[in-house]
Amino acid sequence: MNNLQLKLRMAVVGTLLFGFYVLAAFFLAEVLPFGIVPILAIGVVLIPAVQYKLGRWMAVRSVGAEDMPESGRYQEVHHMTEKLCRDMNLEKPRLMVAEMGVPNAFATGRRGAGIVVVSTELMQILERDELEGVIAHELAHLDNRDTVMMVIGSSIGIVVGYAAMFAVRAMGENNIATFILSYVALLAAQFLVQLFILALSRYREYVADEDASQAIGSGEPLARALEKLSQAGEGRESAVDDNVSAMCIVNSDRSLMQRILATHPPMEKRIGRLRN
Repeated sequence: MNNLQLKLRMAVVGTLLFGFYVLAAFFLAEVLPFGIVPILAIGVVLIPAVQYKLGRWMAVRSVGAEDMPESGRYQEVHHMTEKLCRDMNLEKPRLMVAEMGVPNAFATGRRGAGIVVVSTELMQILERDELEGVIAHELAHLDNRDTVMMVIGSSIGIVVGYAAMFAVRAMGENNIATFILSYVALLAAQFLVQLFILALSRYREYVADEDASQAIGSGEPLARALEKLSQAGEGRESAVDDNVSAMCIVNSDRSLMQRILATHPPMEKRIGRLRN
């Protein structure tokens, strides 16, 4: 169920981000002392890998997720996931459960080494077919490997931002004005990288919705689930931080600026596409 357009978009965004990353690394090699260059070279290679491993661990830890028991009330969730994985030709991911304050779910990792975290609040309000739609959505993210791109893109933004900061400091004088400008340059560079990631993030949600509807045979259960999750999350305080919220199936962005920079498409559009 891999989507060709998603693959092409990921390839384009990945190429652009890699270009930014290489340019930033070359610039840092020029401005930093020669003795640090070998360390920089190793760091350039290791940072994305470490960020991926650390990001997965931190996402799970940040919500206090625990392994989902395979017996009792969670037994059906495991059976449901196993059937979906067979249908989608996937290895079963590690299932975890957490109290997030709001009904939500997210996937982290990659195909063959993924984790799906489901909130207890979500399982309390969804019917079986709706929960199946949510699980299928998260499995689609692992199948498409788009979670890896999101995590690595963030690490590239960090390196590009610091390269911009050092560039301003190298060209300016050692005073407070240069310090302020360098910090602004850091934020601006990271924001530029983030724009590319945001464009991909919104599209990947549409693809995961579509893949989930194909996996379960209809878009209606997932559409109902999204409606319930959106309504149930209103007025409730989420225990999920911003970085993890970007990976969740529902990200309730309310203010104008949050909607402009939203990691998810508008909920009504997602629901409309599922039902049409």
